[in-house]
Amino acid sequence: METALRLAAEQQAKPAGGAALDQILIASGGAAVLTAALLLFGWGHRSGRLTAPARLAAASERGAGRGLPGWAALPSAVAMLSLIIALLGMYWDISLHISHGRDEGPLANIAHYPILVGLFGIFTAGVLAVVLPKGERPGSAAVRITRDWYAPAGGVLLAGAGFYALLGFPLDDVWHRIFGQDVTLWGPTHLMLIGGAGLSLVAMMILEREGRRAWRGPQDRAASPWGGYVRRGMHAGGLLIGLSVFQAEYDFGVPQFRLVHQPLLIALAAGCALVAARLWTGRGGAVFAVAFYMLVRGGVSVAVGGAIGELWAAVPLYFAEALCVELAALALARRPLALGAASGVLIGTAGFGAEYAWSRVAFRLPWTGDILAEGMIMAVVGGVAGGLCGAMLAEGLEGRLPRPAVARPIFAGAILAVAAAVANGLLISVPDGQNATVTLTDVHGDAAHRTANARVAFSPADAADDPAWVTITGWQGEGLHVEHLVKERDGVYRTREPMPLHGEWKTLIRLHDGRTLAGVPIYLPDDPAIGAKELPATPRFTRDVQSERTILQRELKSDVPGWLWLACSSVVLFCTLALVISLGWGVARISRLLPGHAVPAAAEPRPKVST
Repeated sequence: METALRLAAEQQAKPAGGAALDQILIASGGAAVLTAALLLFGWGHRSGRLTAPARLAAASERGAGRGLPGWAALPSAVAMLSLIIALLGMYWDISLHISHGRDEGPLANIAHYPILVGLFGIFTAGVLAVVLPKGERPGSAAVRITRDWYAPAGGVLLAGAGFYALLGFPLDDVWHRIFGQDVTLWGPTHLMLIGGAGLSLVAMMILEREGRRAWRGPQDRAASPWGGYVRRGMHAGGLLIGLSVFQAEYDFGVPQFRLVHQPLLIALAAGCALVAARLWTGRGGAVFAVAFYMLVRGGVSVAVGGAIGELWAAVPLYFAEALCVELAALALARRPLALGAASGVLIGTAGFGAEYAWSRVAFRLPWTGDILAEGMIMAVVGGVAGGLCGAMLAEGLEGRLPRPAVARPIFAGAILAVAAAVANGLLISVPDGQNATVTLTDVHGDAAHRTANARVAFSPADAADDPAWVTITGWQGEGLHVEHLVKERDGVYRTREPMPLHGEWKTLIRLHDGRTLAGVPIYLPDDPAIGAKELPATPRFTRDVQSERTILQRELKSDVPGWLWLACSSVVLFCTLALVISLGWGVARISRLLPGHAVPAAAEPRPKVST
């Protein structure tokens, strides 16, 4: 009785909808104060009342930002540090939601703080880039703010990407109030947080290009060729990190989508970031970008899974994909679009094979023959689309973007191809008339710590034919349990390790076979916040095979009209397309206004703005 009361109290403390009003007021007040302080900081610099911004910019110009004016050097350093902080927070937060379920409130989740600090840091970096240039026009591609105030296009886009990501937080609370908690990385508002942070790297690349062309400092403080190589490689590696965060559910081993999405996402990230790295950085640029990716992304896994003590996230390898790009560049480096397409094909085939082998070693849910043909096709689509976008990004950064009649159809076609591949992966089926009979054998019979082995018999026996996975998954009980079932004969499987059947664990059988994505609940706890009763794990039971979404996302409301979900998703889609198109505009702008061959610094006068 005491245990039941304790569990009920804990569940009541974890709201299933939006955050409590007091937490909303605290968070909104804190955001308003920080934003006001940032705006005052910028106003103080523009009015001449504060000298600290100029001193910080000058220090950055002399330090790691050598070869960049302060208005590009300082924001670039702030943005890169902020991205690493946000990345740590995101993987920590995902780990906590997998192991502990929903929050007691947004301010009660410690992982939210580095996310907020990181995303606000990205926004701050963009604002700094906008306000720092004073008394000059920061390059030909600068955007006019007022009569005598011009801001670098990369700074405007960086601020926009940071704002877009931050906007995901209040919209996420609204989303939960309307639809309930969607405990999945791919919730629309969750994708805003990830997308804004990841795509901010494109804005940082644009800012780097503007700053490099605008540098008029003394030669002894100009960037060395090696320094420029490292900086560009870090930006490309950062883009690879940002695009790879979309794979996080697969990294942890609890994806709520078909397995064919993983090779698509890996190839898309590799094609875009690594082709851009090779063309923009130079020989070995793709390998350098992967090395930086492994240092940061692997370091985050070690920090979350080791130092912090939460769940370990596997890391896609990407070195094979980098070698594919470098080899293709030996013959096609002077034909960027051909390099992008050829690299995409190699990434989708040879790279797919390498990641297939790596998944057997590193991932909780390794790739299987069930996805071999479709997964490779998806990888080729993602690799080619990403490779073409990466080639145009690099060419735009160097002022060599193809004419609009060529670039625009390629860009639009790449987006449509990726959208079609994602939509294909979202097409799933849930079988009718199938069930599973589960026989449990207790290992620890104490109700507070109960674990058991299981024998599972599907009916009909051919319910699973060479599946991608048949697993027992237990999560949100202060841990994660993912175990592949051992096949005894057609339709009959057994466990090798006891599964958790107590406390707040949600334990189920998961079946992924072709387009079938289904589940059978074994044990679900009492959850008063959503009005759900405990589903007990009796010694023997037969239950229908059903949509696993109703089990994994138990908190979702089932009485919300479909048109409302479509309308809210359309708002998020509109914001996302606005960001993507804006970044494309930025690349096209600097390509047009900052042509590939720069005029020597001594011959090109520094543009002044009258004050």
